[in-house]
Amino acid sequence: MRAVVMEEFGGPEVLRIHQVEDPVPGPGQVLVAVAYASITFVETQVRSGDGPFGRPELPRVPGNGVGGRIVAAGPDVDPALLGTVVVATTGGQGGYAELALARVEDAVPVPAGLELRDAVALLADGRTALLLHRQAEIKPGDRVLVEAAGGGVGSLLVQLAAAADAHVIGAARGTGKAELVTSLGAASYVDYSRPDWLDRVMAATGGVGLDLVFDGVGGRIGTQAIGALREGGRVSIYGMASGADAELDEARSIEVIGLTAAPSPAQTRALIVDALNLAAEGKLRPIIGQTFPLESAAAAHRAIESRTTTGKTLLRG
Repeated sequence: MRAVVMEEFGGPEVLRIHQVEDPVPGPGQVLVAVAYASITFVETQVRSGDGPFGRPELPRVPGNGVGGRIVAAGPDVDPALLGTVVVATTGGQGGYAELALARVEDAVPVPAGLELRDAVALLADGRTALLLHRQAEIKPGDRVLVEAAGGGVGSLLVQLAAAADAHVIGAARGTGKAELVTSLGAASYVDYSRPDWLDRVMAATGGVGLDLVFDGVGGRIGTQAIGALREGGRVSIYGMASGADAELDEARSIEVIGLTAAPSPAQTRALIVDALNLAAEGKLRPIIGQTFPLESAAAAHRAIESRTTTGKTLLRG
């Protein structure tokens, strides 16, 4: 089969297509014919050697999320699963390929009425956004700032917060994402590449300040956004796309949420199922900004790192 193999850390050019042996499912595993593979920003950090969990062993096939049809199963797996269309996590690697192994408990059937590519777009981002949304316990009228609002997780958080009757302010870099973000339910959009972006955020709150910040960027942007919180406000910290953590002013009365222990495998599966069902019911819309063929994985990573992409980026198997 064809697979993207990473033999060294570095720029996107280290992602090269190779012919490798087909994987064979062992006990408790299924083999998925990959139609789409998910790409996350963290995977670009891992590729560069700066991932949040250290450097993995090489060589490796990147990719932790796929969607496709089960074409083989391990000796102890119910053969009735053959032919089932699923999304699945792969244990951290193996997704950028024509065939990928997954534990049977990590394969979630795609509900009727939901396109497979949409299901793949929700596999990582949907469970993350839904978990963050539930932890935040948004109340009607809350003034909520969503950073990276045009991205995979951010675009879902905008929808979820708007559905909870919050006053949502979407923030991202550049003006090109404004129409998308407001179409998802944001009351206003702020370009945080502008020097006066915080003034615009405060104006959008009526000068009161924010009740909640979803911070997936960190660094200067996250620090500034947290500074716009009212006393007693909350910040949900879930990422550091900037490469640095946001700074917290310990003298202020700010509640930090979202830094709880990782959900259990059963909880993770339940979040994925819920996200897929919400999408199948038309209550959550994943935004797929761009899709690349498998052999263009390097171009896909390059596009993500340019910060010009919108929504989710997928590889097509």
